[in-house]
Amino acid sequence: MKRPKRCRFEPDELSELDAVVSELVRVRAQVNALQARETQLIHGAAQIAGAVESRGEASSRAAELPHREVAAEVGAALRISDRTAQRLMGESNTLIQKFPATFAAFAAGVITRTHANVVADAGAHLPDAAARAAYEATVLPVAERESASRIRSFARIVAERLHPRSFTERHESAAAGRCVRVVDLPDGMAELIATSPAVAAHGVLDRLNRMARSVRDSRARTGAAGEVGVDGCIDADSIDRRSLAELRTDVFMDLLLTGDPAAHAGPAGLAAITAHMQVTVPVLSLIGRNDAPASLVGAGPIDAGTARLLAGTSSGWDRILTHPVSGEVVSVDRYTPGKKLKRTLQARDQHCLFPGCRVAVARCDIDHTLDFALGGRTCEPNLAHLCKRHHTLKHESAWRVVQKPGGILEWTSLTGRVYPDVPTTAVTFKPDDDWVEWFATATAAATATATATATATATARC
Repeated sequence: MKRPKRCRFEPDELSELDAVVSELVRVRAQVNALQARETQLIHGAAQIAGAVESRGEASSRAAELPHREVAAEVGAALRISDRTAQRLMGESNTLIQKFPATFAAFAAGVITRTHANVVADAGAHLPDAAARAAYEATVLPVAERESASRIRSFARIVAERLHPRSFTERHESAAAGRCVRVVDLPDGMAELIATSPAVAAHGVLDRLNRMARSVRDSRARTGAAGEVGVDGCIDADSIDRRSLAELRTDVFMDLLLTGDPAAHAGPAGLAAITAHMQVTVPVLSLIGRNDAPASLVGAGPIDAGTARLLAGTSSGWDRILTHPVSGEVVSVDRYTPGKKLKRTLQARDQHCLFPGCRVAVARCDIDHTLDFALGGRTCEPNLAHLCKRHHTLKHESAWRVVQKPGGILEWTSLTGRVYPDVPTTAVTFKPDDDWVEWFATATAAATATATATATATATARC
């Protein structure tokens, strides 16, 4: 099919757009700085409340009252609720007192309020200043070049690595609080809430999504839009108009109430659908040398014991070789047969490689960076995952992209700005200290052996 002719920008339009974007960047930096100043002022108000509290009685009610009074004052002035004002006072205290480097980047206009909140939230459970400082030093350089949604999972993983108490120990304590509860809602509705380990929760959601899509797709294939009456017409009242969310909920309740999705099975074959999750496990954790947390892609860290169990019971799993210094994915192999190149790209990219995009690789195309028709090779350095939106942008617009070593896509906009997008794995697969130490020792030993061999060979030749 012939592609429609693309409308092109005139030089004066590009020049005007370039000026607009430049001004937007400048204004955004000013907005960030002003919001940081607002945070600083709210923190000042919180400090005044704290000073009044220190002079009062030691009861919880007396201690809380100055904060409520100040929050009411701030809320009235800003035309927000006093509860919102008190929440902002608490957030400003956390950000300024516990994450000074993050606040400094915020005040300089380098990161947004959303970035600052993500960094503070993910590192809030770190117990001491040294751990938080190391955490900020690792996360902030990534926050300065990535969207806030992209750094959330990475920040959580870094925080878990730096926590002095092992993730396994903390997970076991938290898992002891797993529960199921019901919260009644108006209009005859209720929320069924299950607090469980993340792997189980994401596995449940993935399986429900697959079942719901299977029902929807089966309905579309068979034309089961409604029941046919005796007159040969479709009964409008019987048409299934459920959304994907409604289908997911109905399948979920049917499973729990009957033990099988009987009301939805039919041609969809829902009972045969299993959950699929991608878990990345450091090799030292996999072999039991340490208990560094693994990563559930799209969610965050999980304990090493669960990761080892998943690896042991899985029908097949990928072994990812990463560079010990840069963290770049070098190769992927699999103990069971499969398409090695596709798995390598999935492990390296994890999502669409357009700046700020979080669409998972399962919903992306594998694109030849240099078109195959123009001589581009089907190999790792020329392939990357792009979602439909950004795949179209690459081929149908003035945006251009080249691939650098390590899977980095360097995008050039229609105004000539360059935006590099670094795969998540390059920053996530940062080696543990003991692995780096071992690698350095092994490299030095190998170099010494090679030198000794070369000397012996040279001596023999003489």
